[in-house]
Amino acid sequence: MTAGFYDFDAELQSLNQQSLYRRRRVVESPQSVLMQLDGRQVVNFCSNDYLGLANHPEVIAAFKRGVDQYGVGSGSAHLICGHSHAHHALEDELAAFTGRERALLFSTGYMANLGAISALVGRGDSVLEDRLNHASLLDGGLLSGARFQRYQHNQLDDLQARLAASKGKALIVSDGVFSMDGDLALLPDLANLAAQHGAGLLIDDAHGFGVLGVNGGGVVEHFGLSQQQVPILMGTLGKAFGTFGAFIAGSDALIEYLIQKARTYVFTTAMPAAVAEATRVSLRLLQQDAWRRQHLQLLISRFRAGAEQQGLQLMASATAIQPIILGDSENALLASQRLLAQGFWVSAIRPPTVPAGTARLRITFSSLHTEQQVDALLEALPKALA
Repeated sequence: MTAGFYDFDAELQSLNQQSLYRRRRVVESPQSVLMQLDGRQVVNFCSNDYLGLANHPEVIAAFKRGVDQYGVGSGSAHLICGHSHAHHALEDELAAFTGRERALLFSTGYMANLGAISALVGRGDSVLEDRLNHASLLDGGLLSGARFQRYQHNQLDDLQARLAASKGKALIVSDGVFSMDGDLALLPDLANLAAQHGAGLLIDDAHGFGVLGVNGGGVVEHFGLSQQQVPILMGTLGKAFGTFGAFIAGSDALIEYLIQKARTYVFTTAMPAAVAEATRVSLRLLQQDAWRRQHLQLLISRFRAGAEQQGLQLMASATAIQPIILGDSENALLASQRLLAQGFWVSAIRPPTVPAGTARLRITFSSLHTEQQVDALLEALPKALA
């Protein structure tokens, strides 16, 4: 490295002084609501394992069978020799689950969003994104080379004006459930605007699948929308599905186009086939175990009622993501540390993940949490926020 290239120490010191420094913690147990962290057991309220499937015995058994049949690595990209029967079967099952013609697996959600957006629009086109979109969606828009605009969060008038002035092909991009606020995109309105302006619509439902909809079909099922109304649907497998990876679902022509043009698909090693086999089982459990969603909603309602009684500043979220806005990054970090001292693991979310002045505790729930654990968290919060 060239001397003087960058003063890393000064930048790291600055982040620490602003309470923006991020540290990893070493987990010593499987993902669950009770976890071993730094040699002690804590109650986990910061995982995205919303349905408690990451350590489900049937999912684990399917993974082991997959390893026995396919080995550990896939060996190559899907278009060379890495596309197994397990991958193909999972894609067919995800297509049926989402009510779409086809689905396409990607190694991560980040790669699905980068690959899809940059394949669908380019120079001379327009991409319009909600200001609170996930970083992968924003980066996909920037990478595409299209004219990149961010409209105010869930503000349809702002989006309408930008659509009217857009050039070339226009693609509207939004989270389905916003990962830091927990609220929903105004999906029927977005679909109507896309139809009126002949625009494409890509919805990232990473945090909706499994949690929303009678069958766990996510935000699209929640609003009762079709493939024609939401033509490009992305989902991740590492949250409610409990495994790893991501997919895009849509028309046969869309998927075939992405196979040819999405660079993050063409030039990336496929996920291990054993992970695909495990996900096939988690997909079945996700659909058949309606009790998981029912219990999750009970916990969410219980928490919100208790938090409101304490006068805590909640956000308009009916999902498993329940942030408490504290504003200052130092306060959020201190509250997280105080909760951990009481045995509760809750993340402090600070800029640039969220806008300046909106640092928060991001509490997430799993269907494996008990009502008693929720009540204990509510009892611990006043001490942490004092």
